[in-house]
Amino acid sequence: MANTKQQRKRVRVAQRQRLENLRYKSSIKTYFRRLTESIKVGDAEAAAKTAKKLTSTIDKAAAHKAIHDNNAARKKSRVARLLSQL
Repeated sequence: MANTKQQRKRVRVAQRQRLENLRYKSSIKTYFRRLTESIKVGDAEAAAKTAKKLTSTIDKAAAHKAIHDNNAARKKSRVARLLSQL
């Protein structure tokens, strides 16, 4: 249990950061699902839009340290590989 004012503040900040990291990770998973669905259907335009949003979200997550840099690189490589299937 936090005893000092600073410890209580750090608990609040850490909780806010955890939620932000979860938002990044969840949106990345959602965009991957949308990308694979649009590729299955064969909609190249929707796939390109989703890939652009996904790549941007991955870069932001890596910049905020929500995911590791190597993890971000692996995910971006996966996006490129999926796009090449069209």
